[in-house]
Amino acid sequence: MTIVDTGSFSEAAEILHLTQPAISKRLAALENLLGHQLIDRSQRQLSLTDSGTRLLPHARRILDELHNARVALSDDNDEVGGELDIITSHHIGLHHLPNWLRRFSREYPQVRVNLQFMESDAAYAQMRKRNAELAFVTLSDSMGNDFMVYEQWLDPMAFVAGPDHPLAAMERATLADLGRYPAVLPDASTATYRVVSRLFLEHSLNLNSQMPTNYLETIKMMTSVGLGWSVLPQGMIDESVVRIAVNQPVSRMLGAIGLNGRELSAAATGFKRIVREQEQALLTQGRTDTK
Repeated sequence: MTIVDTGSFSEAAEILHLTQPAISKRLAALENLLGHQLIDRSQRQLSLTDSGTRLLPHARRILDELHNARVALSDDNDEVGGELDIITSHHIGLHHLPNWLRRFSREYPQVRVNLQFMESDAAYAQMRKRNAELAFVTLSDSMGNDFMVYEQWLDPMAFVAGPDHPLAAMERATLADLGRYPAVLPDASTATYRVVSRLFLEHSLNLNSQMPTNYLETIKMMTSVGLGWSVLPQGMIDESVVRIAVNQPVSRMLGAIGLNGRELSAAATGFKRIVREQEQALLTQGRTDTK
């Protein structure tokens, strides 16, 4: 499966700490055992044969069961150790992850955390390849049934513009007002874009989005200099942008996901618990601050 996931014998060998001839020999032995060719080697880009495509989901399930067996046997150990592979979106990594990691490192000093930062849509693809136990992403209604949502929390957002933008001077704006100006938003494939796009579609309005980038910090900078209005998490708003009063609430859901059928290790379970407690504490604090 590593050959399939990387698309390369040499990269698979590097990941598995084997030589390329050893990888080729193991694949040939598996094909001889099954009596079917699994990888099409005739093209420059490696691809699965029909037999390989049919075998792949079974192979992933076998690896899941091996993982689950290791998790079950590790319950005999009092001390939690080993490695924990985590994927996080850039926004969560910058604005939520530090507090989680700080506490996790205190409570589980024997665990080595391996982090991967990427966009949420890419995280879903990596999770399907079993490249991490947990991913912290913007939840999407298109993520499919492969995933279990362990934790989720609302991320309130707000419409914003640069201080010199015409929208910033309006006491109250409508979606129609926003539609007359360019918007600086993430790519159309993202959940954040779909949240905003859905609002405009419901009101039969055009959304004039330009120069998409999926990095909210970059979007904030582009908005602050007047290139367009945008939507940002409320926790990111500072003096560089102005909140636009729009009578349309906008928010997205962030969450922790894992794969269905794949048990969490003790380290992942502990990390998930810390996330739940930390985010609940922030929610409680926010409610207290608004009283």
